Amino acid sequence: MKRLILQQFTTIDGLVAGPDDATNFITEYSTKHDAGFEQGAMEFLGSVDTMLLGRKTYEMFAQCWPEAQGEDVEFAHRLNSLDKFVVSSTLTEAPWGQWEPAKVIDGNIAEEVRALKRAPGKDIVIWGSIILASSLLNDGLIDEIQLRVVPTALGSGRQLFEGGVGTDLNLIGAQPHDGGLVLLRYQPART
Repeated sequence: MKRLILQQFTTIDGLVAGPDDATNFITEYSTKHDAGFEQGAMEFLGSVDTMLLGRKTYEMFAQCWPEAQGEDVEFAHRLNSLDKFVVSSTLTEAPWGQWEPAKVIDGNIAEEVRALKRAPGKDIVIWGSIILASSLLNDGLIDEIQLRVVPTALGSGRQLFEGGVGTDLNLIGAQPHDGGLVLLRYQPART
């Protein structure tokens, strides 16, 4: 069975977006070109074959990744090659530039995700998509949470699990990177 892995950038003060949903702290970190971080990101992409996004994250990704150039082109190619699913009650289609479009999930989200997990293949990643991630965690569908903690504090903004049910986690890995980022890997504690 596939695992559903939530991978999220966060700040040292636990925020995933600043005021007005700004995520420029991610861009500012990624321009430091930490070779270990970049290698880890490429290896991670090799371990998944499906990405699951909420509508807002889909719209942001669909503007950026299908046409990525320069040093991001290899990463973008791998990302664009993934099977893509978008959870939305408003979209009827989800184009992805010249690549295979994303499929829209608009019904029973938990059941659709269970079906994706039962399919053969590699793992599934969910990026961003705060509301969706919280819902899937509450439903017990997230198997691993990977927090990429960026060495900055925003002071105010959005938390990853706003309004969700509290969940105990077990630390399964921690890896510091040269640029100051720390990758923390957790599994939800199942009772």
